[in-house]
Order: sequence, then structure tokens, then C-alpha cells
Amino acid sequence: MTDAAATLLSAGTFEVAAAVPAVAAAPLIRMQGVTKTYDAGELAVQALQGIDLVIEAGQMVAIIGPSGSGKSTLMHILGCLDAPTTGTYHLEGHDVSEMSSFQLAAVRNQKVGFVFQTFNLLPKASLARNVELPLLYAGVKGADRRERARHALRLVGLVDRAKHHPSELSGGQRQRAAIARALVNEPSLVLADEPTGNLDTKTGDTVFDLLQEMNRANQVTLVVVTHNQNLAARMARQIHLVDGKIAK
Repeated sequence: MTDAAATLLSAGTFEVAAAVPAVAAAPLIRMQGVTKTYDAGELAVQALQGIDLVIEAGQMVAIIGPSGSGKSTLMHILGCLDAPTTGTYHLEGHDVSEMSSFQLAAVRNQKVGFVFQTFNLLPKASLARNVELPLLYAGVKGADRRERARHALRLVGLVDRAKHHPSELSGGQRQRAAIARALVNEPSLVLADEPTGNLDTKTGDTVFDLLQEMNRANQVTLVVVTHNQNLAARMARQIHLVDGKIAK
């Protein structure tokens, strides 16, 4: 499991029950002058340099660029898994930098869905239990939790596999289960990190078609980090990162 995934799974807590309200008329995402510097001993690495970015609710956005361009760092900040060194990030009109750790946990649990390249499903849990996980952290009662998980699996065509374990499924089915988990809390924003990277071309196209349908049907804002130029070309908007900056 990646560090980002571990942070996500550890962020949920029964103490974080209050939803973070949205501010009317604000864009979903607004970044101004965002930088990120990692201190690597005597060498400081500047991963992001002055990012200005606005994403409206319901958009489909691809973040593309070469390795080391800052794509993953930007995604981690968008998902409240990391904080900018300088600059501001507003999500639904709220300044993320002013939030407590409990509020950030609530945002990650209730406002953001994550889809990872390596699926990050719990191997010893059924698909239904995997999809229930964000609801468990949100304190949703058992019967409601199970029904919502089944509904999410039904949306991705896997309700008949609810009792199966990840090892019993194909890569495409595991990624669809990961998408169901990302959507089960009805988030405002879904962040997908190379969601087709471990899949063959045909299966990857099927998974991406599903993400597009989720965007259209539920008006979920979708931000995809990818090296796949063909996939990026199908998105309504592309953001090119080069050396930590948005290319003009």
C-alpha cells in the first residue's frame, strides 16, 4: 500500500462525524501561488512552483506531464493528504490550511474519493467490506452501510461479486471495486492516480468509460493523474505540468 493510501485509510475516525459544509457560488477548487518544497538534507527539492488553478464542479480534468513534474504532489495536496509549503488551497470555498486534523480527516472521508493505480483493496476482506470502509470511518450504521455498499457495487456492475475477495477477481474488476469505494460516500471530488496504469488497453478503456459515466450521471468532479496521452485526450480539460509549473 502506498503512503498516500495508508494516510487515507488511517485518517477516518468515528470522532469525525460532522460534514464540512460547502460555500455557495465558490469553485470546487481554487489554488493560488501554491508551492511545495521537500527538505532532503542539504538539498531542498521544489516539487511545485507557484501553482494557480481553478476547477469548477463537475469538470473532468487530466493532469499530465513527465515523471518528476509534480503530478503526484499536486494530487496529494488536492486530496488533503499533504499541505502546501506556501500559497492557499480552497476546497468548496474553505481554506484547507485553516482546518484542524479532524476537519481534514472529515474532508478526506466525505468530500474526496481516491482511486489508486494499485487498487489498494484489503486482500482478506470481501468486496462489500472493502467498499464499506469509508462508511465505517464515517460512522454509518451497519444496515445502511451494507445497502450503500451494494448500491455502489451495482453501479460498477459488481454486485454479484460482493462476497468475493480481491484475489478472485481480474485487474479490471478490482479497479471497478476501487471506484465503487471512491464513490460510496458521494464525494464532491474523485482523484484517480494512474487508474488504468496496471491494466491492458481494452480493460483500461472500459474502466475509463466507467469513470466518465460516473462523472456524467452524478456530476462528480474527476481529476485524473496519468501518463496515458490517449486517456488524457478524452478528458474535457488537460493541465500540463513541467518542472512543478503549469505549462502555458
